[in-house]
Amino acid sequence: MNSEHIVHNRIKIARVEKGYTQQELADLVEVTRQTIGLIESEKYNPTIVLCLSLSQVLDKRLDELFWLEGGK
Repeated sequence: MNSEHIVHNRIKIARVEKGYTQQELADLVEVTRQTIGLIESEKYNPTIVLCLSLSQVLDKRLDELFWLEGGK
């Protein structure tokens, strides 16, 4: 895998489905609202620990939330 891969996500869709604001989701996974905004805009790739926390809070599998360009 090279460093040019783009990680896409469906965090915003999953967040809205759960009825959370960015701040509420940020509080649940213990990051800043700005971090959630950057993840949703695909300007920040979260750590695997944060990915797992988001997956748990949003009741989604990792592959429902994150994928590499060309993977789906």
